[in-house]
Amino acid sequence: MDINLTLLAQALAFAALIWIIATKIWPPLLKAIEERQQKIAEGLAAADRSQKDLARAEEQVNELLREARTKANEIIEQAHARGNQIIDAARDEAVAEANRQKAAAEADIAASAHRAKEELRQQVAALAVAGAEKLLRREIDASAHKAILDDLAAQL
Repeated sequence: MDINLTLLAQALAFAALIWIIATKIWPPLLKAIEERQQKIAEGLAAADRSQKDLARAEEQVNELLREARTKANEIIEQAHARGNQIIDAARDEAVAEANRQKAAAEADIAASAHRAKEELRQQVAALAVAGAEKLLRREIDASAHKAILDDLAAQL
């Protein structure tokens, strides 16, 4: 194999091509590859951060929901307690009103009984006066006396 000028020219051209690729093409290509790797790494890191942020947000949402449920349960319990208080107050008021009406009815009954007794006294007095008049008009006779008293007793 002869080493001639063509082979030397080709070797020189090949060396020049390697030098141009190594100095002009390879560094920007490596730089582009490194930038792409860095962007991919940043994207993965951002995705991880986003996952963690999402998990934190879900935890916060769950905590807020628990607090809201707790508050809602407290409000419901307070409403039940207030409802029971209102029912108890209404029941007490109804019992008091029933007692007032009962007392008024008892007083009315007592007044009616008193009026009836007074009317009976007046009637008894009128009958006694009528009987005494009849006794005084008749002769004093035991059998007549007894008949008038029996008549009086029947009228009572």
